[in-house]
Amino acid sequence: MLNASDIMTTEVITVKKNTTLKELAKILYENHINGVPVVDDSGKLIGIICESDLIRKDRKLHIPTVVALFDWVFYLESPKKMEKEIKRINATTVEDLYVKEVITVDEKTPVEDIATMMTQKKVYTIPVLDEDRIVGIIGKGDLLRTLVH
Repeated sequence: MLNASDIMTTEVITVKKNTTLKELAKILYENHINGVPVVDDSGKLIGIICESDLIRKDRKLHIPTVVALFDWVFYLESPKKMEKEIKRINATTVEDLYVKEVITVDEKTPVEDIATMMTQKKVYTIPVLDEDRIVGIIGKGDLLRTLVH
């Protein structure tokens, strides 16, 4: 039975919170990858950012969120959610968009479990950890190559 260590890419490209979105887009495009782990200065995993986070950034703020009436502003959604939307539209660095809750696996995780995670959680970039150190990454492509062979 195949495990994460059999299919993972060991050359892991990472970014930091201060990486610009322009740099990130270039990294994803040039390396033909869907996402990258976000690490702190000591290399510890703190999040993940994917192509879909960048694409979502370009979505325009939906109008029903705020209705101005006679100089009064009514929030139809929570001010916190509104603030997040505005921050996302104005995002310039990875810190503004990255996801902090990361789905990870260890080297012994069976490939079938990884396929299930990707399908159920719609997550296509999964870091492989040895305790809290990134030792590899599994993308959709790694999984497809394995299934084809």
